[in-house]
Amino acid sequence: MSLAALALLRPWWLAALPVVALLALRAAWRAAPLGDWRRAIDPGLMRHLERRGAVLGGRRQANRAAAAAAGLIALALTGPALERGDAAAFRNLDATVIVLDLSRSVTDGGSLKDLRQTAQAVAEAAGTRAVALVVYAGDAYLAISPTTDRDSFGTTLFALDADTVPDRGSHPERGLALARRTLAEAGVVAADVVLITDGDGIGDAALREARALRARNWHLQGLFVPAGEGGARALPPGAPKPDRAALDGVVRAGGGVVADLAQPAPVLDAVGAPTAQHLAAAGYTVLAFTDLGRWLLLLAALPALLLFRRSA
Repeated sequence: MSLAALALLRPWWLAALPVVALLALRAAWRAAPLGDWRRAIDPGLMRHLERRGAVLGGRRQANRAAAAAAGLIALALTGPALERGDAAAFRNLDATVIVLDLSRSVTDGGSLKDLRQTAQAVAEAAGTRAVALVVYAGDAYLAISPTTDRDSFGTTLFALDADTVPDRGSHPERGLALARRTLAEAGVVAADVVLITDGDGIGDAALREARALRARNWHLQGLFVPAGEGGARALPPGAPKPDRAALDGVVRAGGGVVADLAQPAPVLDAVGAPTAQHLAAAGYTVLAFTDLGRWLLLLAALPALLLFRRSA
C-alpha cells in the first residue's frame, strides 16, 4: 500500500496537529520533575530533603502519553481512508448526461461533426458508468436513455443531424430540466451533466435549472462551441453570436468547469474521475471509502491508559 492510495476525508483536522505539538512542547518545558517546588524551596534545603529521601521526583511520562494520545486522536479525526475495493460496484449510482445543443446556430454553423466527436469522448471518459443523451433546440428530447452500451450510443450519436430536433429556437433550460428528471427517475446519487452549446438561449431559467442540479449534488459541466478561428464559422442569417460568458455563468451556478470544444480536457477529467470520488463528493463517502480513523482511535487508547496508572 502506498501513501498515494490514502485519502483524507476530513483534512481540516490536520490543523489540530500543530496545536497539539505546541501544547506538548509547552507542557514539557514547564513541567520540571517536581513542578514549581524547586523554585519555592531553598536549594540547600531541597538537596537535604532529597538526600534523606523525603521527596520523590515527578515523571514527565504523563505529558508524553497525553501528547501521543491527542496526536493520534487528531490524526483519526482527519479520516485517513482507502478506496473500497467494491466501489466500482456502485457505478449504477453514478451517471453522466450529455445535453447537446442542436439549434441552428450550431448545426448550420458547421460544428455538428465536432460536437458528435466530443460527445463521444465524454461518453468514453465516463468509463463503465451509464451515459444518457439529451438533445435540444426549441424543445428537448431524450435521445438515448442511460446506457452502458457504448456501441449503440455511438451509432445513435453519429446519426444526429440538423433535422433531429424539429422545433426551432434554443432553450437550454428545457434540456437541463429533462436531464434532471432523467437522473431523478434513475435514482442516481452522483452525476455529471455536460452541456455542449454555443451559449445561445441561456438565461434565468437555465440558471435555475443549474442551481437545482447543484442542490442534488450533481455537477454541471460545460463545453463551449466557439465561432471558429477569428469568428470565421459561418452562422445562419439572424443567428445570435456564441456567448461564452452566459455558459460560464450557468456552469458556475452548477458547480462545474467550462472548456472549449477543441480542448475538452478539463471536462473529460471531471467526468472521468473515479466513482469513489464522485460518490464522496455527493455525500456517500461510506460507500466509497473505508475510514481507518477508528483504528487510530483504538491505538490512541494505549498511551491514554498510561494516564490512569497509579504510582507506587
